[in-house]
Amino acid sequence: MARPRRIVLVRHGESVGNADDTVYEREPDHSLPLTEKGWRQAEETGKRLREAFGREHVSVYVSPYRRTHETLRAFRLDPDLVRIREEPRLREQDWGNWQDRDDVRLQKAYRDAYGHFFYRFAQGESGADVYDRVGGFLESLYRSFEAPDHPPNVLLVTHGLAMRLFCMRWFHWTVAEFESLSNPGNGETRTLVLGDDGKYRIDRPFERWRDPQPYWMG
Repeated sequence: MARPRRIVLVRHGESVGNADDTVYEREPDHSLPLTEKGWRQAEETGKRLREAFGREHVSVYVSPYRRTHETLRAFRLDPDLVRIREEPRLREQDWGNWQDRDDVRLQKAYRDAYGHFFYRFAQGESGADVYDRVGGFLESLYRSFEAPDHPPNVLLVTHGLAMRLFCMRWFHWTVAEFESLSNPGNGETRTLVLGDDGKYRIDRPFERWRDPQPYWMG
């Protein structure tokens, strides 16, 4: 089994939806482009990735959203060194179709009170639903490692929630641990690095907005 030396997770650059949440009332979530700031964020991230990968090959998986595809394009990776696959299981949490801003803000308040992992948007998914499909992707990813010529690098261009849930699934974090973590910023990365002991470790933790609060603590 040719396990990669590093697995890099990247959140897309700032999209027009990050800058103005009223756009969800007019445009489908999946079709929202990057802002100028988002392009700059992605270009800066691309510089760091090119330095990290050098001339090594990279297996790339990208969410099917426009903003993730544009983020990947801004990286300017050498096409001779990358194998790119669109992966729908790495998409954003589904919130429904066109969204009423006031309704979404109300549902987000409900989610904050109910819990981000279990709360399901009225016409969309819960965090638990995203966890399940990310888990399915991980099974496919593990199988790809069986190829003796698997690249030493894996790059996932995805969304903040999916990044946290990928790490939750990989490292067997509890729901309480997941609930305590904040999303990375736009264009930020987290890298799983393979150690000499055969175990992966994350290069830097997600920021915490509170300490984990498991049920058994009362």
